[in-house]
Amino acid sequence: MSLGRIGGAWGNLSVHHTHDGEKFLFSVTDFLGKLTAMARSKFRPCIDLHEGKVKQIVGGSLTDDGAEENFVSSESAGYYAEMFRADELQGGHVIQLGPGNSEAAREALAAWPGGLQLGGGVRLANAADWLEAGASAVIVTSWLFDEQGRFLPGRLRELSQEIGPEHLVIDLSCRRVEDGWRVAMNRWQTITELPVEAGVMDDLAEFCGEFLIHAADVEGKCGGVDGDLVERLGHWQGRPMTYAGGVGSIADVREVDERSGGQVDITVGSALDIFGGKGVRYQELLEWNLG
Repeated sequence: MSLGRIGGAWGNLSVHHTHDGEKFLFSVTDFLGKLTAMARSKFRPCIDLHEGKVKQIVGGSLTDDGAEENFVSSESAGYYAEMFRADELQGGHVIQLGPGNSEAAREALAAWPGGLQLGGGVRLANAADWLEAGASAVIVTSWLFDEQGRFLPGRLRELSQEIGPEHLVIDLSCRRVEDGWRVAMNRWQTITELPVEAGVMDDLAEFCGEFLIHAADVEGKCGGVDGDLVERLGHWQGRPMTYAGGVGSIADVREVDERSGGQVDITVGSALDIFGGKGVRYQELLEWNLG
């Protein structure tokens, strides 16, 4: 149950404590407000795989013919997984951007069993296999839609029942449209019918443990985050969420923290020094997580 729902259900509940003859009134809503005020966005690591290599790409550029690359690492996926494990960075993910990445993904998962989520090409037939390979959870988007971008709720229900909602992350990566944002599938090339809004997330939440949201329009460009989207996500608070897209400096990390009220975690890709970037130092993010 989310904090918001607890507050809604028990907002009028008061607990009386007597101490030294005084009576104190404690409001659950006040307590939840204090918890929210104390929240802080955390950095979560990522390992993006394309053609079997660790890369950073411009998100909207990925097609069957390739992608616009910001960085291609000489290090393996396992190298980064071991780094994140040593630094105890929880909740990170490995994303397979197209075919040819299975071996590299399995290497990363083997380097940190239970420490990383796995996304890219996930469906009912292989989800359990990825969990057995060491993924803490699987991330799914495109398989939940038909070729025209129509949402298939039966597939979500079946997958959640098969592996358990705690092992399922729903990827709501999206593009901006005239009336807000809609989920984008098929390597972010196809805009679906599903809007990114509170009512939709309410309906999906019972089937998953987390949400992952890439702002595909700004992904890989290091030109700033989609602050309006971050703010919308932060207002919901029904499940843990990680935002990705557009971070170019530590100021962008602070913006996500401030505009989401600390409710949305963040991943940093092309701007990060370990991925060839110049805007954000990895050590800086480790220090950020320590508060």
